[in-house]
Amino acid sequence: MEPLYQQTHKQVHEIQSHMGRLETADKQSLHLVENEIQASIDQIFSHLERLEILSSKEPPNKRQNAKLRVDQLKYDVQHLQTALRNFQHRRYTREQQERQREELLSRTFTTNGTQKKILDIANMLGLSNTVMRLVEKRAFQDKYFMIGGMLLTCVVMFLVVQYLT
Repeated sequence: MEPLYQQTHKQVHEIQSHMGRLETADKQSLHLVENEIQASIDQIFSHLERLEILSSKEPPNKRQNAKLRVDQLKYDVQHLQTALRNFQHRRYTREQQERQREELLSRTFTTNGTQKKILDIANMLGLSNTVMRLVEKRAFQDKYFMIGGMLLTCVVMFLVVQYLT
């Protein structure tokens, strides 16, 4: 039992050092490191099953200590498994956020495209070109009213701050 325990204990420490490599690994080698860690964890679980069987066959005076050591190893491996899953979840979330960001950045938000769609829909509804020109003119005027209102609001806020302080 002792050689298998020592080998398994050594593997647990190796996995802990590999977990540190996960944070610094580049995207290409990241999956390889994750797969290597997962394979080692699976192997350790099979060793733990064997160790549980061997610990139950130990003499009664050593059995309790052997079971405690195996349980401690099992706890350590479960902790490593959880840490790996958490890392994978964070990586997946980060990649998903990057994809969404790229998707948003690749979209073009142009008023010309929207205006063209509105014109197409209006033509389908049978609105005349004169009505459409009036709508466009009104939208153009509204833009200037909005900019003027924003400037007027800024001037009023400046004057209020200037005279009240």
